[in-house]
Amino acid sequence: MSETLADSGQIDSSKRTWLIATSCAGAVGTAAVAVPFVSNFQPSEKAKAAGAAVEADISALQPGDKMTVEWRGKPVWIVRRTPEQLADLKTLDSQLADPKSARNPAELTPVYARNEARSIKPEIFVTVGICTHLGCSPSDKFQTGAQPSLPDDWKGGFFCPCHGSTFDMAGRVYKNKPAPDNLEVPPHMYLSDAKILIGEDKKA
Repeated sequence: MSETLADSGQIDSSKRTWLIATSCAGAVGTAAVAVPFVSNFQPSEKAKAAGAAVEADISALQPGDKMTVEWRGKPVWIVRRTPEQLADLKTLDSQLADPKSARNPAELTPVYARNEARSIKPEIFVTVGICTHLGCSPSDKFQTGAQPSLPDDWKGGFFCPCHGSTFDMAGRVYKNKPAPDNLEVPPHMYLSDAKILIGEDKKA
């Protein structure tokens, strides 16, 4: 009887060990499968960086100059306009398709930029440098006066060579051009007189 019980105990012990080992192996296998599955939902560092706000130092930007920074993979232009360029903005409403930035304001023009200069500070213009027609990048045409592909009374602005759309120094599109909308003004705010944060504003 004692031998039988001993044998039975050894069998139960062996069975228990086998069950534990099998369960552990199964758990490890499940964990091994689950880890790469879960990791697919973790955003990559590149994806995080693509949506991150970008700080720009404008301390060296002189009147009439432009600098470019990248935000979400797009070029963002920062222009320090001259007093003359600002004065000219007031004379162009009749030539523009959307002088008050009324079209798609939620997408293209934050509340604080829904003014004639389309900016927080009149002299500093911040815009995404992509044409609203087919996504080309317009060229700077800050010089005034007659030039190839531009009118004789050109007041300065941007020209898209792809299909001829023209924008003034506030990124407002001229009438009868392929581009349907003004250039986008991205969310931005001033961290100081010399630094702008692009991609975030006080509302955010």
